[in-house]
Amino acid sequence: MRMKDLLSERFQHFSLYECRGSSRLYECLATEIADDDELLRLSGHAREDQPTPNLLLGAVHYLLQQSDHPLKRFYASLTTVPEKPEKAFYWFKDFCRNHETEIKQLLTEKLVQTNEVRRCAYLYPIFCHIYQQTKHPLSLIELGSSAGLQLLWDKYAYQYEHGSIVGNADAQLVLTAEVREGQLPLLRKKSPPVAERIGIDLHINHLNDPEDYAWLKALIWPEHQTRRKAFERAAMQCQKEASDLTLIEGNGVDLLEEVAAEIPFDSTICVFHTHVANQIPSREKKKLIDRIKHISKNREIFHIYNNMSDPLLHIDRVSEGKESHEIVGRTDGHGSWFEWRLEQKQMT
Repeated sequence: MRMKDLLSERFQHFSLYECRGSSRLYECLATEIADDDELLRLSGHAREDQPTPNLLLGAVHYLLQQSDHPLKRFYASLTTVPEKPEKAFYWFKDFCRNHETEIKQLLTEKLVQTNEVRRCAYLYPIFCHIYQQTKHPLSLIELGSSAGLQLLWDKYAYQYEHGSIVGNADAQLVLTAEVREGQLPLLRKKSPPVAERIGIDLHINHLNDPEDYAWLKALIWPEHQTRRKAFERAAMQCQKEASDLTLIEGNGVDLLEEVAAEIPFDSTICVFHTHVANQIPSREKKKLIDRIKHISKNREIFHIYNNMSDPLLHIDRVSEGKESHEIVGRTDGHGSWFEWRLEQKQMT
């Protein structure tokens, strides 16, 4: 298949299966881009290991923040009353022509590192579930951590199905999510203790760097005001807690054993990554599994992930060659809902 046809398929899939019902602007734009040779050629400058539609639309959103171009009128993130998204493509293409050089540079240099803090809404019950089993503080290793917002999941508060608020009672950020299947266990009002917070990424985003901050905001879709507000509050929390985070720039698969070797044995290692594995080549996925099994020869380790072989969220527990596997269920990519297929257990 020719590159142009492959890119066209990606934009069509993005419009139909990711944007529909979530972002009308991106749905319309992606549909038009899929049939536009000029914009497909521009998109071809994106890194092969990156989701091209997200990268192109993020690059335009990023540049538009500092522009007075008419395209700005269609973005709910940049104007109070946006114009109809069905009329945006003409101005989108015009903007891309005017900023072709800058867009090409962003496509070759930037990564899609959507630091979606709302995914913590399903990470919180998962880490409670793990702590119930081990009774040891958790040592977190996140692969693809970006700025590290998800490493601070215990610093936020949560509310599920209009129930009572759990987590950090003093948090400025309260995350909500719909539980579409199953029933959550009785969550701890006090979050499980965390011993280490380590994030590894090919590029670490620093929230005190205006360029990194603006890029992360640009990756949030224009209509998603709730996500944007959550990001802003989580970013403030992260800046306060920066001394508790260890963020390492590099290949997480290659560095995993070295990092794990430094973690004390009186804590439980939890390796996790959400919506990252779709950017990991198959050989690297196998290497990751092999590294986790190798670590488990000396100590127990939990692996929380999706998109390794299917879109479902999984929890693997590995110790001395023995493995147990649990499926949490499906999740929304932006954390607005998830399923909970695990058995209900009383949390204390």
